[in-house]
Amino acid sequence: MSLFVIGDPHFSLAVDKPMDIFKGWTDYVDRLKDNWNKIVSEEDSVVIPGDISWAMNFKEAQADFRFLNDELNGTKYILKGNHDYWWNTMNKMNAFLNENGFDKIRIVHNNAYQVEDFVIAGTRGWFYDDSAAGDVHKVILREAGRLKMSLAEATKLQGEIIAFLHYPPLNENQRCEELLEVLHSFPVRQCFFGHLHGFVAPGCAKIEDGDIKFSLVSADYLRFTPRLITQSE
Repeated sequence: MSLFVIGDPHFSLAVDKPMDIFKGWTDYVDRLKDNWNKIVSEEDSVVIPGDISWAMNFKEAQADFRFLNDELNGTKYILKGNHDYWWNTMNKMNAFLNENGFDKIRIVHNNAYQVEDFVIAGTRGWFYDDSAAGDVHKVILREAGRLKMSLAEATKLQGEIIAFLHYPPLNENQRCEELLEVLHSFPVRQCFFGHLHGFVAPGCAKIEDGDIKFSLVSADYLRFTPRLITQSE
């Protein structure tokens, strides 16, 4: 069994929000399915750190989750992205999964999961200079608390802890110290993030900060092919 990661699929099977208007996204759903099922088996697991679906509610999300659950191999572990407006409380999301028979999808939210030799933990995070963020500091502190809770749960399990965020916690010029402080206070050596699309400068896609390697895994950056996670050196 193997662990993979790919972010930002932006499914919109039941809503009018086509991603193929953007360069490189033509036929992306079929391409993703073909690439995914060629390398991911039913016994494998895949983490999707946010922007799962353009749906605004559970009803609109049903088609996207049906595709995710039934058409793509493996168990999927999903986190919240900035466009996941369907996101709700843990109880309501688990009820939605159970009621629809989506038995191969798990929610990562204030918790952690052991998958073979790895432990999955993470949260959405936040983009620290987003002009539309409102009370940015309050949101960041809330996300830092959620990350800390998830990683604390991860330490109770066995395996290498892998952190996942939707927003990048740093780039070549900026740092979200609140989130980085939490990450560095736990035995995390790998952190994967999404959110960034299109052309990304190499310095933003792969960054090292202390002992942690940060890697971009958005779907278009990975050319719609899940990335295999291996143990850190």
